[in-house]
Amino acid sequence: MIKFITETADYLKTKGFDKPEIGIILGTGLGKLIDEVEILSEVSYNHIPNFPTATVEFHKGKLIYGLLSGKKVIVMQGRFHVYEGYSLQDVTYPVRVMKQLGIETLLVSNASGAINLDFKKGELMLIDDHINLQGSSPLAFRGVEELGERFTDMSAPYNLDLNTKFKAIAKAHDIKLHEGVYASVVGPQLETRAEYRMLKIIGADAVGMSTVPEIIVANHLNLKVAAVSVLTDECDPNNLKPVDISEIIAMAGKAEPHMITLFKELITNL
Repeated sequence: MIKFITETADYLKTKGFDKPEIGIILGTGLGKLIDEVEILSEVSYNHIPNFPTATVEFHKGKLIYGLLSGKKVIVMQGRFHVYEGYSLQDVTYPVRVMKQLGIETLLVSNASGAINLDFKKGELMLIDDHINLQGSSPLAFRGVEELGERFTDMSAPYNLDLNTKFKAIAKAHDIKLHEGVYASVVGPQLETRAEYRMLKIIGADAVGMSTVPEIIVANHLNLKVAAVSVLTDECDPNNLKPVDISEIIAMAGKAEPHMITLFKELITNL
C-alpha cells in the first residue's frame, strides 16, 4: 500500500497539489463549499492512479486543491462507501494520500438521520463520539503496522480543540449545533423500526453510512479530526414513514449555508 500511496501522491504533486494543510470530505448534498474555494487545481477521481471512483449519482468525483480562508486545502468532492462495493481500505485510501501530501487536520461532513428525537431535521450535530457498526475495521489488513500503530487508541477520536472551536463559532453565528454520538452502518438500505430502537438503546444520536472509517484512519495517522452531520430526517420508530432520498438531499442543501459558515470560520481560526 505504501507504494500505491506514494505513486498517487507523486501524481497529485505534478498536478500542483502543494503542501496542503487541511483535508475536507464533503458529504451528501454538501458540495457548495467548493464555491468558497479559490481552486488552484482539480483532478477527476478516475484520472488519479490507484484511486477509487465514486458511483453514487449525488456524489461528485473530484479532488480539488485550493485556498479557503487563506489556508491550503484538499477537498474531496464526493466520498466512497462500503455499500458501493468498496473495501474499507478503498474507502479510506484518500485520507492516507492526503496525509502523504501534508495535511495535519481532517474535517468531515455527512448527512445522517436523527435517532435522538430532540434533534430535528435541518439541524446540525457535532460528532463527539461514534459507534462502528460496519462489521470490520479499515486497519484490519496485513502490513498496517507499516503505516502507523496497529492498536490505534480511540478514547477521544474527535479533536477536543476543534470541537470547542466549532461550538464557539456556532454560538457566535446563532447556529443550532447539537453534540452527539454517530453510528455508522453499512447500508445502502435504510433502517427498520427495530433497528432504530436498537440504535437508540446503544446510545446513538444519529445514524449514517459513512465517516467512521475515515475517522479511524485519521486517528491511525495522528491527524486532528472533526466531523459535523446534517440531520436530514427524524427516525421515530413509532411514527416511521417511507424515506424520500430527494427530500434528504434537499434537507442537506437547506442546512448547507450553516455548515459552510462553520467550516470557513474554523479554518480561518486554525
